[in-house]
Amino acid sequence: MKTIREITDLKNKKVLLRVDFDVPVRSLGEGGRVAEITEPFRIKKQKAMIDWLVERGAKVVMVAHLHEDNSSFSNLIPQLHILLGREVGFIKKIEDIDGYLANYPGVGLLDNIRNPTVAGLGEKENSRELAEKLSKGFDIYINNDFAVCHRDHASVSAITEFLPSFAGLLVQEETVQLRKAIDAPKSGKIVIIGGAKAETKVPIVKNFISKAELILLGGVVANDVLKERGQDMGSSIVDENSKELLAGLDINDPKLLVPEDFVVFDNKILDIGEKTIKKYVDVISGASVVIWNGPMGLFENPTFATGTQKIAEAIAESSAYKIIGGGDTIVAISKFRNIDISKFNFVSTGGGAMLIFLAGQRLPGLEALGYYQN
Repeated sequence: MKTIREITDLKNKKVLLRVDFDVPVRSLGEGGRVAEITEPFRIKKQKAMIDWLVERGAKVVMVAHLHEDNSSFSNLIPQLHILLGREVGFIKKIEDIDGYLANYPGVGLLDNIRNPTVAGLGEKENSRELAEKLSKGFDIYINNDFAVCHRDHASVSAITEFLPSFAGLLVQEETVQLRKAIDAPKSGKIVIIGGAKAETKVPIVKNFISKAELILLGGVVANDVLKERGQDMGSSIVDENSKELLAGLDINDPKLLVPEDFVVFDNKILDIGEKTIKKYVDVISGASVVIWNGPMGLFENPTFATGTQKIAEAIAESSAYKIIGGGDTIVAISKFRNIDISKFNFVSTGGGAMLIFLAGQRLPGLEALGYYQN
């Protein structure tokens, strides 16, 4: 994979930089014209790449998306100024990029690339026409958005057909760290999987069942396994197609640990119980490598956050090499004020991308950069 470190001269080079600004936002009223970023972790992780380019004299225009296709970055620009420590020029439409570059006032941000009023249609369809239009006027393209690398989108994949393309500092770091987790010796390696969306989590379990000493389950994945083992799950969230999801996985494998007790409310399992917490914490304390993705329960409600908090505390205090990731995992850590996120060796910005990478599957964004050629 070609990385930006290979370029020795960036002076006055016009750089199209794919960044990850897809962060949780809440409206503060006034018809949605005032908004607040509630978890800025992903934005802060982009700062090093932006500073690196600016320090070397590059002219940078950033491209990013927001989860809601019709939303705009316009309300977030003042907060981006603060989080990135620099002024950010706002570019309303793709047609305005040429003029911005011609009178370059500093780092710019094109509005939400998924918004049809900004770039037209074609981002999600990996449109070559959109990618070519986006590439005009630039010298190089850098992908520094690992979290979107599992998407075959125009600003991620097709764009690499029109510009010399490189992995950014963050994408390089993500691949190195996650590869390290996969390749670490089986002995002492613990994988903890929780949260919802079992269809994205089960492939990790299948990939690591032969690569890890133990896999600790919580959330919907645990519910699905318990359901298939014949346990009455009451009104708990389970997948209707759990049998198909778990096909090929020995659900009775002793390396697969599931909760022994629970916190139940309204006939629903909403957290792991005290016995399970103790067992999981004991396992974590003896690990040499810990990989964690997904909370143990409904952590958003303090009543059901204990399992996730105790697991997070145990990992943070462990002497193991610690890799965590997933949007909900990061949000949970930020809620637990007593946990210093710097105690984790690596915090991945990837949600789905991290899961797919750890599951051993190919990411289109990395493939476009040549990651899988060797």
